[in-house]
Amino acid sequence: MIGKWVKGAVEIAWSAVRLLLRRPILGALAVALDDDGRVVLIRRHDTGTWGLPGGMVDYGERVTESLAREIREETGYRMREVTRIVGVYSEPDRDPRAHSVCVLVEARVERASAALNPLEVLEARAFPPDALPPELAYDTRRMLDDHRAGKAAVLS
Repeated sequence: MIGKWVKGAVEIAWSAVRLLLRRPILGALAVALDDDGRVVLIRRHDTGTWGLPGGMVDYGERVTESLAREIREETGYRMREVTRIVGVYSEPDRDPRAHSVCVLVEARVERASAALNPLEVLEARAFPPDALPPELAYDTRRMLDDHRAGKAAVLS
């Protein structure tokens, strides 16, 4: 009798764990523009490719708070304002590490003195929009193309 109860409890617990672990993660990224209209990108420590600053939204954190924190930690810039929502990207295979739903915004930033997080970022640099590096991470190219198109927010 106890064996069946334990087996049932383990099955219920395993189902709960699967449900919790198989939920998309909420992320936020920014097309961070400096005063000269350059796009601030980060060179990722894990892949060596260039990407947009941002990351996972922490529990209890607003998307704008997450963006401000991630931009500061990853680029050394300070977010002044969010100027528009570029899109929401939810394709399950857009990021090979996990299924993440990403809110992409355009943000105006200014240089600050914060140190970069060396565990995530090799360097941060501002690029003219017409001279972006060719080695872009994941779906960064698509996001930058959507931003440049300037249409209504993308929902994919």
